[in-house]
Amino acid sequence: MGFFQNPALYRAVWRWHFYAGLIVAPFLLILSVTGAIYLFNDEINDALHADKRIVAPHETTLPLGRLVAAAAASVPGGEATRIDTWAGADRSAQVYVKDGQGGERRVFVDPGTGAVLGSYVYDRTLVGFADRFHGSSLLGGHAIVELAACWGVVLIVTGLYLWWPRGARRFADALVPKLRGTGRPFWKSLHAAIGVWTAAVLLFLILTGLPWANVWGTLLRAGTEAAGIGYPVSHRNHGAVPASAETMKQATGEAPWTLETAPMPASREQAGDEHAGHHGGHMSAPADAAAAPIGVDRAGEILAAAGMAHPYRLSLPKGAAGVYSAYVYPDRPQGQRTIQIDQYSGAILNDVGFADYGVAAKAVELGVQLHMGNYFGRANQFVMLLACVGTAALSITGPIMWWRRRPKGQLAAPRTLEPTRLRTVATITLVIGILFPLAGLSLVAALGVDRLMARRGAGG
Repeated sequence: MGFFQNPALYRAVWRWHFYAGLIVAPFLLILSVTGAIYLFNDEINDALHADKRIVAPHETTLPLGRLVAAAAASVPGGEATRIDTWAGADRSAQVYVKDGQGGERRVFVDPGTGAVLGSYVYDRTLVGFADRFHGSSLLGGHAIVELAACWGVVLIVTGLYLWWPRGARRFADALVPKLRGTGRPFWKSLHAAIGVWTAAVLLFLILTGLPWANVWGTLLRAGTEAAGIGYPVSHRNHGAVPASAETMKQATGEAPWTLETAPMPASREQAGDEHAGHHGGHMSAPADAAAAPIGVDRAGEILAAAGMAHPYRLSLPKGAAGVYSAYVYPDRPQGQRTIQIDQYSGAILNDVGFADYGVAAKAVELGVQLHMGNYFGRANQFVMLLACVGTAALSITGPIMWWRRRPKGQLAAPRTLEPTRLRTVATITLVIGILFPLAGLSLVAALGVDRLMARRGAGG
């Protein structure tokens, strides 16, 4: 009997596809909708907040310090923490300002005039809400999203197995939904056709999103670093410059995936310290330099001299030992670059770019930009949008099929697995546990609950 002709295996796969679909479908629906919104984040923000984001074209721009000061002064008790510089002559600068009440506002300033154009709380915007929801902070935690993503892989694999043509059924027939059908056969053919046409892109979306997950992402990062194919070992702090106790993400709140756990350098309060030189060869502080902050304008000049052009994201020093940390995050990751500057001496403490990344880190960064619809422009956006629409459709048609086939008042799950089928499921569980630990643990728990319910049913 062939692999695809085994009725026992078919029923076992169907049972787990059924349970996984019912549990995960609501989360996948939310992720698909919020993901579709974020794919067009710039377009949506431009439409909803044009008065803040778009300005009259400017030939000259004011110093960064003027823009930062204007933004901070517009918020009572305001303290600027970061500035995202303008992306073009008709674009505003965006300054992150703490409001003194524990919150944060994003303030928009005209780089040509210094006029404050307005502000908003990011989480209260449509794009911000979608961003936070998609990233899990409003969905119950990273573990929930990671579980949904891992089970999404299980759904895709089991769904393809269930779809695979058997007997006299031809592939061509299996690829086309029976649009003239009615009832459950119509929904089944529609669900199957959507799934098979979008499976590859859906799998790509899930796998390129998993590096951001807590468990899977942490294991991936640890593995790439141990193998020397992640964040460049040559740029790790080995005592050449003072080290902070924080990672880049902890210090700035945001960083490219490769640099999230990279060690954050620290500034020397005495710029003339013998260790305040430059790590990388750009410049060195004079021995008699005064221990006074260089200011954001000077930091901008140093970045320009180092070849970092607008737009870039510049985080201001946090505390006496903080550094200026700027990075360029273009649609194509080959242009990524991060520079960190001592806030007293102006020495460049770290300068790392895409070319310095290990092969695994490069692959992840490339996947992230494709995932977000950036790399190939509009075409990339619409391909990812197709995947989002496909996910939403699958998340709706699956439960509809179940609802139409279930007897009133019953769950109508596929039959309980027999011991021979359980051996197959145990093998599947082991493979899933190795590839996706969180999903593997949840599957073991689900198997235990399923067997317990089966025994109670047999005993009753």
